[in-house]
Amino acid sequence: MNGKGDSIGKFELSRQVLFLDFDGVLHRLAAVRTRRGIASTSPSIRLFEFAPILVECLAPYGEVKIVLSTSWVHHLGYQRAKNALPPVLSERVVGATYHSKYFDAEMWPSRARGTQILRYVLTHRLTSWLAIDDEIVGFGDYLSHVVICDENVGLGDLRTQDSLRTGLSEQFG
Repeated sequence: MNGKGDSIGKFELSRQVLFLDFDGVLHRLAAVRTRRGIASTSPSIRLFEFAPILVECLAPYGEVKIVLSTSWVHHLGYQRAKNALPPVLSERVVGATYHSKYFDAEMWPSRARGTQILRYVLTHRLTSWLAIDDEIVGFGDYLSHVVICDENVGLGDLRTQDSLRTGLSEQFG
């Protein structure tokens, strides 16, 4: 990826990671790829509409890095997905669960999101991590590490915001 955070060592063992999905989390519902780029599925939905909420929640946790666990990486590539985020979030991104160099691009989307994330957690020997996602399949016994979003409201839901604050405090506080 970017050289930082991809080697396994003492940095990895102590690194604090937030796995971030975009669709159903940072904005409601899913986005679609068009000839002009990525667009929301409804004119009433603004992409990344809830990014300011995530920025606010992460503010007390300056050491937390973001690993993209969104299908945007598979469809657009790592750099374009990372650059789609507001700069204050993008500068925290250190990697992604998907990398075309290591994974069969055709098989990857069929793997459960939890499976993708747990593979990254185990490969990088992470101990402090949290995922924000609207999918829970594949997390098994690690659901305590997941802030579950309803895809219809994402981080716009106050209870989900409370769950995120609690999860951040428990994992990184």
